[in-house]
Amino acid sequence: MKLAKIAASTFAVAAVVLSAGIASAQTTENNQTNGLAGSYIGAGIGAGVTNGGRQNDAATFGGNVQGRYAITNTPVSIRGAALFGGDSTAIMPILTYDAPIAKNTNVYIGGGYSFQTDEGKASQLGNKNAPVVTLGAESEVAKNIVIYGDAKWGIDAYKDSDADAVSLQTGVGYRF
Repeated sequence: MKLAKIAASTFAVAAVVLSAGIASAQTTENNQTNGLAGSYIGAGIGAGVTNGGRQNDAATFGGNVQGRYAITNTPVSIRGAALFGGDSTAIMPILTYDAPIAKNTNVYIGGGYSFQTDEGKASQLGNKNAPVVTLGAESEVAKNIVIYGDAKWGIDAYKDSDADAVSLQTGVGYRF
């Protein structure tokens, strides 16, 4: 079952990345978009929307701190996220592919790993360390002010369960 989940997530990520790459190439050729450049740090709200089915697996509402470090001259970014508000905090390093879709606006997809500060206790993204896939969007809405939103999928993210975890985040950041 775990192998099937990993294979399915790999195919899903590949399909989105490939389609985003095609869309990115088309808009670049037509000079219609340049996406969001630069790096930012932000904070906002988030909610775990799944339950592992056991004690300490409850869906949790809380906050997030997220950041993006854009790697110059590439469509790749290094991101970090901390989801807090339950009995444990999920801390994630993530690598993403960023595709411009409009002026100062990107969609992104990527993967990383979620480290729980207290395994076995509820967080927005399960209750154990797990691989993570993320899909989101970000846009500059005023000079150096970015809004972002994403979904994070923790694969096999609950102890003593093969359940996956999903968390939704949104926030406001400062671009530098």
